[in-house]
Formats: sequence, structure tokens, C-alpha cells
Amino acid sequence: MLFDKIVRPALYRLSSHDPELVHERTIAVLARLGKLAPRGVPGVFRVDDPATVLGLRFPNRVGLAAGMDKNGRALPAWAALGFGFVEVGTVTRLAQPGNPKPRLFSLPASDAIINRMGFNNDGASALAVKLARDGKPGVPLGISIGKSKVTPLEDAVEDYRFSLRALHPYADYFAINVSSPNTPGLRQLQDRTALAELLGELRSTSAELAGGGTPTPVLVKVAPDLTDDALAELLEVALEHGVAGIIATNTTLARDGIAAAESGLAGQAGGLSGRPLTTRAAEVVRFVHDHTGGRLPIIGVGGIMGPDDAIRLVDAGASLVQLYTGFALHGPGLVRRVSRGLVARR
Repeated sequence: MLFDKIVRPALYRLSSHDPELVHERTIAVLARLGKLAPRGVPGVFRVDDPATVLGLRFPNRVGLAAGMDKNGRALPAWAALGFGFVEVGTVTRLAQPGNPKPRLFSLPASDAIINRMGFNNDGASALAVKLARDGKPGVPLGISIGKSKVTPLEDAVEDYRFSLRALHPYADYFAINVSSPNTPGLRQLQDRTALAELLGELRSTSAELAGGGTPTPVLVKVAPDLTDDALAELLEVALEHGVAGIIATNTTLARDGIAAAESGLAGQAGGLSGRPLTTRAAEVVRFVHDHTGGRLPIIGVGGIMGPDDAIRLVDAGASLVQLYTGFALHGPGLVRRVSRGLVARR
């Protein structure tokens, strides 16, 4: 309540009601504060709820979704805030500025965000340099990789392979983002032929880099807008190519659930996240679990605005969950509330 009633309104007033400026200033502050947080020391807000998934040990099941900290600027801070794992990115082979501004829109009455950021990031090599210099957080680190905007679809495989190679020493798992709606043509990589080629090459590269050891887990992040038939086909390809898990879901192109007072923003291009995605995310998680017979671990993300939403995803078959919009709109207290809710569910 304190965050919703006082902190968030103050942040927006101080940032001229520009959501992207709020985001940038928040990351900058967390990056500075993170330097004061000893690495590897559990955050004072962390709820202990250990789980082993993907062959990794997670201190709890609540992670930070990709998109919040694309360039890994505030890694120690996320662990200190109580997250059990952190996913950075989406990062691309080439540094890119992303789409023209404005490209981020807050819809507080709808408990939602619309974004068309377009993978704005400093590039895979820059992230590798930062991780080599500053180290990893004290919790598992996922790295989301995507296609550079200027790279033609026919060259996408090599684009992803470059990022995987550059970041392999630092990732505890890789998330293959083929489902963002904000890079033209990207979602075509979810089609059977294109996805089979991409996953086959990335799995082969991961095994090669492992040098006889256990390859770094590779997961696929899926769109909530796929039909059941298209999602079933994607899952069959994922199983055929030994994908370690599924992240469900990315943002949606649908505009259901936007409050009447904010209907004027519904026409903004980009992906919608937050409360309008709550039900659909759970449906996709359940479909993935049921269609694969539980063979693929699932990270559930989308519309988690409170503990009950996370519990719904776990009940649908998710092993882990991630926060993004709920954290952005309701603050760091959500991490602890969701973690406690999952503990109480057991």
C-alpha cells in the first residue's frame, strides 16, 4: 500500500510521468545500492523455499523476468531484494537502441503495461565483459537471447549462436526468445522448420561448449497468442531437440482486460503484460504441462500481481515463476508476498 499510494506516484511525478524514465532511474539506483550488497549473502527479504529445477538449486521459486534489467546493471540488488533467480536480457548479438520513444506505457487502472522496447541493449559482448568483471549474483542467472533487428531471418541462427558462445561461461540457463512482438518477423522463428533449425544448432553448440560436461540448459520462451495447434507443434519440436524447459509466457498482442479509462492506450503497438495476461498465462502453462506429460519444466510468467496468481501458475504445472509488471507497478514487497504465498501453499 505504501508503494502504491506514495512511492510510485512520487516516482512518476519526479520523472514527468514518463514510465521509461522511471524505469531507468530505478535501475540506476538499484545498481548503486547493489554495490553495497555482499554477493552470495541472502537478501534480508528472501524467503527460503529451495527447489531443484533444470539441475539447478534455487533458493526460492520466485525470479525476475527478462526485460527488467537487460544489461545486468543491478544483479546484486535483485538477490538482495529476495529473488531466487534472475534473468537478464533480452540481449542480442549487436548493440541496438531499440524502437523509437515513447515505447513504454503504464496502465495503472488496468494493472498493466504496454511496451514496444525492441530489445534495446548493449549487446552480448558488452554483457559478457560486465559479467567477467563484476561477477554473477548470488542466485542462479538466466540469460535471455534474441535476434538483432538488422539481422535477416535467414541469418538468425548464427546471431543466436554468437550470443550463446559469448555468454556461455556466465549463464546458468539460456532463454531463447522467439516470441517478442516487438522485433519484426521474430515470431516466425516459432514455426516448426525455423525453430527446429535454431534449436538443433543451439543444442549442438551448447554441447560443444560443455566439452563433455553437462550442457547449459536451453529453454524456449513462448508467446501467449499461439493457437493450441501451433503451441503443440512448438512443444513437439522442443522435445525432439532436447530443450530443457519452457518459459510461458511472453507479452500479448491482445487487448482484452484494458480498463475503459485507459482504452485510448489500447491502440498503442507493442506487447501487453500484467493483469490482463493472468488467465491466459495459466492456460498456456497448463497446456504445456498436459501436452508434454510434465516432461518439460515450466517457468510461469505473466500477470502475477499477487500470491494467488503465482499459486495458480504452480497449480497449472509451473515449477518456478517470474515477476515483471507486478514488480514494476507494486514494488519489491511483491517478491516476499509471492514467495510466502508459495510456501504456504505446500
